[in-house]
Amino acid sequence: MAACTAGNCQSGCYRNEDDDSVRTEKSDLINGTLSSGNVPDSANHHNLCLKCKLNKNLASSGTVSIDGDISRFCFDCFRGNLFGKFKLAVTSNAMISPTDNVLVAFSGGPSSRVALQFLHEMQQKAQKNFDASRDRSLPVFGVGVAFVDESAALRIPFDGFDKAIQDMKSIVSNLAPPAKAFHVVPIESIYSSNGRDRLKQLLNAVKDVTGKEDLLQHLRMLSLQKIAHENGYTKLLLGSCTSRIACHVISATVKGQGYSLPADIQYVDARWEIPVVLPLRDCLSKELNMLCCLDGGSLKTMEVLNSPHAGINGLVASFVSLLQEENPSRECTIVRTAGKLTPFHFNQIPDSDDSNTNLASRRRQKKFNLRPNESTPPESYCPICNSPLSKSDHINLSSPGSDETNGYKFGATWCPSCQFQILPKEPSSVEHFYSFLPEQFVVRAKERSSGIQRQLR
Repeated sequence: MAACTAGNCQSGCYRNEDDDSVRTEKSDLINGTLSSGNVPDSANHHNLCLKCKLNKNLASSGTVSIDGDISRFCFDCFRGNLFGKFKLAVTSNAMISPTDNVLVAFSGGPSSRVALQFLHEMQQKAQKNFDASRDRSLPVFGVGVAFVDESAALRIPFDGFDKAIQDMKSIVSNLAPPAKAFHVVPIESIYSSNGRDRLKQLLNAVKDVTGKEDLLQHLRMLSLQKIAHENGYTKLLLGSCTSRIACHVISATVKGQGYSLPADIQYVDARWEIPVVLPLRDCLSKELNMLCCLDGGSLKTMEVLNSPHAGINGLVASFVSLLQEENPSRECTIVRTAGKLTPFHFNQIPDSDDSNTNLASRRRQKKFNLRPNESTPPESYCPICNSPLSKSDHINLSSPGSDETNGYKFGATWCPSCQFQILPKEPSSVEHFYSFLPEQFVVRAKERSSGIQRQLR
């Protein structure tokens, strides 16, 4: 049987141990002799890839400065390992079915670029299987790409912004078929009218730096959900990697979001109208950056919205970065430790009777199935961040006075973290702030308030 590589079978095996030529060459390397009878240079032997033992490792390539475990592998094995993590996350958690239409949140950075490329390769493989099938009964999932234009909220140099958008369009259009739609949507489109002015006034009403940054993140998710819903997508794929999730674990703990933390760090988050999936959850940002750097320019990236974090988020990012420098496994340890928390019932794709879901995916899903606490009643959610609320939150926030204004009644439905970080402290500013909120937030709050009243009865 011919030896396989990461470029053709994409299984991560790279070679077949039954291949006599590979087995003989490997044996010769171990014994210190080559088939020609020559004794290999010990330095060359140490420069070989730790996995395949055939190609030179990245440390000896001299193209870029590489340290840590990454340098011990060749490029093919390194890339295959990352793709293997991505593919295992998708299949073992049943993230994508053949009938799905997946929207990739694209920022132009390394994480979203790698996520788009890997998903494209999985789609290509599915398309080849579809073309080779006689009955063609198994459809191919669709892929779209979305970029949220935040220029109305952030200071972005417009001279390079338009070029970056064109580069993104080129990246998507240059991908091999099946074709992928590219959506560029201004973040102010979440408003029905006067969006740009209302968005600016909303953000200006938030005095806390951390709260303003968090609110912008919630508005971004609202925009992505709106794009997905209006264009018929069934899944939303984010490029959140281990490093970003590790920072979220620490920052959420500091902000008092410990109860809702398990909801944000799983592979699947189905509390949203369009379920969110995180297939890069097991990949470090350092690995993704290195892959884009080494991939010969084909994984082009552009940092359009890469503004430094401020407030608590900035401090936590610096702290986790220092920890990672001291010990390269710290980010993985943080995420793995937080992963022991009991997930919520919505942290898995709902069971489907879809006959197009293949048996292998179902078996993997059972093997890696989460065990959420099904005995807990359905959660209610914060209308701003959509975090599930604990019972104590219900007690503290469920009884606004009848004489209070709409702004105060609305604020009473928030989680404690959003109340502290985002809601204005001055009574005169609350109504002003309330008038600039997107309608979706207000609708969520009314639904939650009605649910609380039913529970109190």
